[in-house]
Amino acid sequence: MTKRIFLSLTLLWFSHSYAQKINYVVSFPNIVHHEAQISLTATGLPAGKAQFRMSRSSPGRYATHEFGKNVYDVKAFDQQGKTITINRVDGDVYEVPRQSGFVRVDYTLYAAHPDGTYSGIDQSSIHLNMPSAFLWIKGYDKAPISIRFKLPADKNWTIATQLKPTGNPLEFTAPGLQYFMDCPTKIGNLRWNEWTLKNPNGHQFTFRLALEATATDSLAAAFAVKIKRITEEEQAIFGEVPAFDFGTYTFITSINPYVEDDGMEHRNSTMISIPNQFDGSNNLLGVFAHEFFHCWNVERIRPKTLEPFNFEKSNMSHELWCAEGFTQYYGELSLCRAGLKPIEALMFSLAGLINAKENAAGAKRFSPVDMSRHAVFVDAGVSVDRANYSNMYSSYYPYGGAIALALDLLLRTKYQLSLDDYMTALWKRFGKPEIPYTVAALETALAELTHDKNFAADFFTKYINGHESFDYAPLLEKAGISLKKQFAGKAWIGQVQFKEGSAIISSNTVTGSPLYNAGLDFDDEIVQLDGKPVTSTAGISEILNNHKPGDVIAIVYKHRSEMKEAQMTLAENPAFVLMTFEQSGLPVTKETLEFRKRWLGTRTR
Repeated sequence: MTKRIFLSLTLLWFSHSYAQKINYVVSFPNIVHHEAQISLTATGLPAGKAQFRMSRSSPGRYATHEFGKNVYDVKAFDQQGKTITINRVDGDVYEVPRQSGFVRVDYTLYAAHPDGTYSGIDQSSIHLNMPSAFLWIKGYDKAPISIRFKLPADKNWTIATQLKPTGNPLEFTAPGLQYFMDCPTKIGNLRWNEWTLKNPNGHQFTFRLALEATATDSLAAAFAVKIKRITEEEQAIFGEVPAFDFGTYTFITSINPYVEDDGMEHRNSTMISIPNQFDGSNNLLGVFAHEFFHCWNVERIRPKTLEPFNFEKSNMSHELWCAEGFTQYYGELSLCRAGLKPIEALMFSLAGLINAKENAAGAKRFSPVDMSRHAVFVDAGVSVDRANYSNMYSSYYPYGGAIALALDLLLRTKYQLSLDDYMTALWKRFGKPEIPYTVAALETALAELTHDKNFAADFFTKYINGHESFDYAPLLEKAGISLKKQFAGKAWIGQVQFKEGSAIISSNTVTGSPLYNAGLDFDDEIVQLDGKPVTSTAGISEILNNHKPGDVIAIVYKHRSEMKEAQMTLAENPAFVLMTFEQSGLPVTKETLEFRKRWLGTRTR
């Protein structure tokens, strides 16, 4: 995610209103051991103290990350190259107590986790997410920044970034800290493919796939054609692509076994890493559809709670059910519309969204707004103590996606509108003029679209600020899709995980499930079920196959060193599955097919 860049981006670049300038020089003398040497030079500072720090959060992430742990050998110098005092005043904060307008800080960065948040330095390629790599000087967010890379002499590498290029292919600029931190950079043997899209106003934009993968030119080019289809389908939803800075958008992509699995949106690019051997298959495309949709939804249709983005702490937002959840829905939908995901696979994905809302214990207790706020703890956040997420959390990604599905079907059924119309209205109202929104503003926009304040108020009360159940079945049937229980009539003890090869419960048991009601929880070992000994999950399944929901059976289990016995009432697995009428052998009418075509059909052919 990124900060709003106001209309006069060019003026920001050439403005002389800030005498301060920041320059980085990045070299890799110990690249074989994943280290970089980084030199930060600040000029035009008022005399006195100067404080430098590493970030603790990153655009697109909401929890804190301790990037400062991989910075060391920090030294400071004056304009004559003389060593000056620099004190470490906190784990990720360094202070120069006295300087006279110029200070250079040199440090070593270790980076070995290439994904959408962290950085990776290797003799094969360089993968930089700026908050995880660069110290910055506090209080000078608007000072213009330049960065120059000194690459190993034996490498014929190219650089993929959304930083502004200069006449030197190794040097780039940014108008200030917020933009700089939002510019992931990949350096290596990249395969480049380009295409263009034109907006209705005639403005044309260039899209680039910068791919780090073992692939032939023809396979990489064919993969780029598929991504182009995604960009065309998502452009059709909004009627236009954003006016990307410098006229370009770049898919910075690593598909190889040496990266970590992640995708992260940015204003004019996305950093995608998939730890697979590249084969060009459609299975790789989901992250591209999701991240590209973000260039409208969250990068420009942006929650006010993320304005301005704070690099020193976690960033709590009330609106991630929309920013991330609606994007989750559209990522799947766009692939289907582009002909890159069969409808049967889409049904599987949509069923996952419905299960996240209707069957997850967290969604039964807390609203999408509540779950959005919890992102400060779960969005790749790290902790060592156990949490009760099985009972109080449902990810805002599928939870919000389920809300998007419900709203889309309601708009199509009740108003002859669609979620496409709603997203376009949000784009025109908030995204294009870059006015941050609130939850209340989203409700107002829905009321204006439908001309029905009562509907908008009711929907937000029940499903956004509340957590009521939603009746999907009759609306899905209009598209010739059945919502069914996946394991109807099968006995079930609850959604639970076991330690491999044993009957020891490894996850929290879920509120209301048979195991929970019988008093079992993590680390308890099931010894007998219905009077029969069990030693593994296979044994449990075999016993359950002889029972039906509602049966009461005895369970013997070991809690720490104590043997316990309880009566357990078996239930039916609540998981849903979606099937088309064709799959179910049900008749399909012309009206049903027309509804489905309007919903799932291509927007660009």
